[in-house]
Amino acid sequence: MTDREFIEAMNTSAQTKCGGEVHLKMHELSQRALRLTAEINGSYHEPAELRRLMGQLIGQELDESFGLFPPFYTDCGINTHIGRGVFINAGCKFQDQGGIYIGDGCLIGHNTAIATLNHGMLPEERGDLIPKPVHIGNGVWIGSGSIILPGVIIGDNAVIGAGSVVTKDVPEGMIAVGNPARVIGSVKDKR
Repeated sequence: MTDREFIEAMNTSAQTKCGGEVHLKMHELSQRALRLTAEINGSYHEPAELRRLMGQLIGQELDESFGLFPPFYTDCGINTHIGRGVFINAGCKFQDQGGIYIGDGCLIGHNTAIATLNHGMLPEERGDLIPKPVHIGNGVWIGSGSIILPGVIIGDNAVIGAGSVVTKDVPEGMIAVGNPARVIGSVKDKR
């Protein structure tokens, strides 16, 4: 199975059987991601070198507007898609098999976790994986320690308060906080 075929399979959001071809490819990609994140996190790198390593990890060339403060963790890498002007702060963890799409101009705070997989609910299917992509619009600010769950869409210019657990979509231009996160107002109201 090629990397492209893996991404296409994950983008269907179909339940992936434990031990199947897609699942085995996932393990192969995890080993690659572990090697590259160890290199990213193992010593100091100039910003251009960090962009190169991160680009190699996600399979996308990143321009000078991208910023990353390691450490950074992912268990796949190739299904993360990053826009221009994105900054990812230290300690973030991306479980990107199901797809993470980050728009232009996003700020992602320290220790943010983004998950794109669930497990089967039945005990006999607990090893199966169910992918659902996370879409983060342009200009989104995600506060430190937030958790974004599978299938969530965060609209353009929204703000996620620090420590929030985002279980549902957040509309464009809104502020969501808490566990579970709930909308408390508009960014326009906070000027």
